[in-house]
Amino acid sequence: MTDSRDPVRLGHWTDPSGATGCTVVLFPEGCVASGEIRGGAPATREFGLLDPRRMVEHIDAVVLTGGSAFGLAAADGVVAALAERGRGFATRAGNVPIVVAMGLFDLAEGVPKPGADQGRLALEVAAPQGLDGWASGAVGAGAGATVGKWRGPKYRRPGGLGMHTVRSATGQGDLWVTAVVAVNAVGDIDDGTVAAEVLTGEHVPPKAPEDLGENTTIGVVWTNAIMDKVGARQVAESGHDGFARAIIPAHTSGDGDALVAVSTGEIEAPIATVRLLTTVAVETAIRHCRPVTSNAE
Repeated sequence: MTDSRDPVRLGHWTDPSGATGCTVVLFPEGCVASGEIRGGAPATREFGLLDPRRMVEHIDAVVLTGGSAFGLAAADGVVAALAERGRGFATRAGNVPIVVAMGLFDLAEGVPKPGADQGRLALEVAAPQGLDGWASGAVGAGAGATVGKWRGPKYRRPGGLGMHTVRSATGQGDLWVTAVVAVNAVGDIDDGTVAAEVLTGEHVPPKAPEDLGENTTIGVVWTNAIMDKVGARQVAESGHDGFARAIIPAHTSGDGDALVAVSTGEIEAPIATVRLLTTVAVETAIRHCRPVTSNAE
């Protein structure tokens, strides 16, 4: 994705049944990251390291996975593979790869959950193809995703994995923010009609909606703007604004909504501009989550 350093790489593993999978985003060395969780039912690994108060500053990879808490095991394969490459936080006993994982709930189909082998496979195929080459829709972490469950079972329909990049010219060069989001929400992807239906009383949440705790929208954004962990945390917060603009209702007690923000650290840019681009990138990625698109062979 960049000209001056190693590119960001992305790879998927999708179960042949098409009902679960995982997505790995591999970052160049030295990328700064933070994140934020707003949903009430998160499934995460190593997310605590992203707090700006914590010692570790850099991240090696992010794993988005189906399989709920079971699927977090996909990160084991990514950690092992990156350790073999010498990546990670330096310690006296060797480098420890910093891999943050987020899981969504797609267990209803009873398919195998992503594990260490599947995480390694997704890493092995990770490539720097960019949005024109990376597959989206019902692939990777978005393979078993669904939305619209807040209204009741009959309104449930496919979600998926969406991607989008927003660019803006600056005095330092071309600033960009890329978002990759797996959308498995309690709520609907709203085109304006859902909000209108709520206001008229046409649709209200059932008293005991099925699958209320079996959801979660997860994602990662990255930008070439130079940021510290505090700035990255602010960018993650603005990414959640994109969730709320595209999904209604968002950040419910039955969602584990979580987002990681990563800086590849190449150009100076106002943090306010980066945050605005992030909101738009995340919102648009969510709205693009359904179609399967790929120019890669």
